[in-house]
Amino acid sequence: MKTIEQDLKTGQFKKVYLLYGSEDYLKQQYKHKLKDALVMPDDTMNYTYREGKGVNPLELIDIAQTMPFFAQRRLILIEDSGFFKSGCEELADYIKEMPKTACIVFVESEVDKRAKLYKAVKKEGYAAEFAAQSEQILVRWVLGRLNKENKKITQPVMRLFLSKTGTDMGNIDRELEKLLCYTLSKEVIEAADVEAVCTGQVTNQIFEMVNAIGKRQSRRALSLYYDLLALKEPPMRILYLINRQFRILLDLKSMKRASLDAKTMAAKAGIPPFAVKKNLEQADAFSDMELKRALANGVELETAVKTGRMQDQIAVELFIVKP
Repeated sequence: MKTIEQDLKTGQFKKVYLLYGSEDYLKQQYKHKLKDALVMPDDTMNYTYREGKGVNPLELIDIAQTMPFFAQRRLILIEDSGFFKSGCEELADYIKEMPKTACIVFVESEVDKRAKLYKAVKKEGYAAEFAAQSEQILVRWVLGRLNKENKKITQPVMRLFLSKTGTDMGNIDRELEKLLCYTLSKEVIEAADVEAVCTGQVTNQIFEMVNAIGKRQSRRALSLYYDLLALKEPPMRILYLINRQFRILLDLKSMKRASLDAKTMAAKAGIPPFAVKKNLEQADAFSDMELKRALANGVELETAVKTGRMQDQIAVELFIVKP
């Protein structure tokens, strides 16, 4: 990001950029920043946008070879083309000799760093990976937004907010807007405000379901399950996520015994660092044997559904009642 920011500041742009990774919010932010800097808002003559797997690389080369019309450069923006997974030798070879009057910006979800096109972009331009941000960066970002609105928030309430939103910056942005509107007349954001307006992700619902299962509160767990069904969540996805949560708890218990630090545990379990503590607390409600039995039951019920011996909704209900 620093490299792109520097280019935006100096106006000295590379001829090709690749924005990729799992953090869509940041990719879209920098896509728009580059577009706004490279072409005027109403310049349709020098701006070309292509999206999807059917993009023709030869057409892109023809466009790039065309001199810009009363402008310094021509911008070609390509999104989700799959070129960096499937391979695109035509563009890989062309980028080396592409004129400075053209700039290509690729926006992709996945790339193969071994691909010829990736190597060409990295050599001739700049490849920026936008991965999920750390808890520290997310907290700083949210605090920055709150400071602009003259709002304050305590550390526990911040943790509550992030536990509901997850680490996806797009989701955080949407939930933060709701929270700011709800607390328009307040200076300090409280836990009650977060609970009132912030929507928990499906994974949070699953966490609460497993909490209820651990406390032997079958009615509460079933109520949360029916809420997810009302939101059109497929039963088999819910079963997968419950199984995943039990797997996380079993892994965390093992890592705790091995005296691993929270950051390492988070990376190995695939959860944010700020979620380690509450997951360890949840894990304490189960013995290793109970967690292993739950995982075995999950596999058995999934097999029963896939082989047609049981209806999917009933399978999840059975799993909740007797994990």
